[in-house]
Amino acid sequence: MWPWEHAAVGYVCYSAATRLLGGDPPDGDPVLFLAVGTQFPDLVDKPLSWGLGVFPTGYAAGHSVLVLLALTLLALGGVRDDGRRRNAVAFLVGAWTHVAGDLLSPLRAGEPLGIDRVLWPVVEREPYGDDLGVERGLVYFREYLADVGTGDLSTSLALGVALGVTSVVLWLVDGAPGVRAITTRVEAFARRRRGR
Repeated sequence: MWPWEHAAVGYVCYSAATRLLGGDPPDGDPVLFLAVGTQFPDLVDKPLSWGLGVFPTGYAAGHSVLVLLALTLLALGGVRDDGRRRNAVAFLVGAWTHVAGDLLSPLRAGEPLGIDRVLWPVVEREPYGDDLGVERGLVYFREYLADVGTGDLSTSLALGVALGVTSVVLWLVDGAPGVRAITTRVEAFARRRRGR
């Protein structure tokens, strides 16, 4: 899945959960933590694989349900403050939806579940046949753009577009949460810089 697809899945799931459990749409800081959480597995595994060669593929510790379970227990067990707990939960929802998305993503191409993607270190994935380094992401993106450029909307691409549109509409209906949290931080930073 692409980063924007992970963000979209995470947001739709988080918005639905906050509305079902609390009746209100998501707000402020938790949405920022959610956004980071939706990217977390790739932010861990892709650089460690593609850039540093620590893992044989881009699916390792960051995508592992075993590692994520331990992180979940640590995060929820160690947070007492309600605001921080909401942020931790949002981050974890993002990370879990990322892993779930990568588990289910092969189904879009008619392939079996990607179970091997989420069971590190119990299941090691086969190493890449070629070492492209950090350029691997650019190669994948060029292939994606070529598919988009053909104008032939595959089922996978159509689902991705529909998901993206749905998440943006839902985010707008929810009042564009997170924007105020960012602008508040930027303004505070600017005030501090002027005060020096």
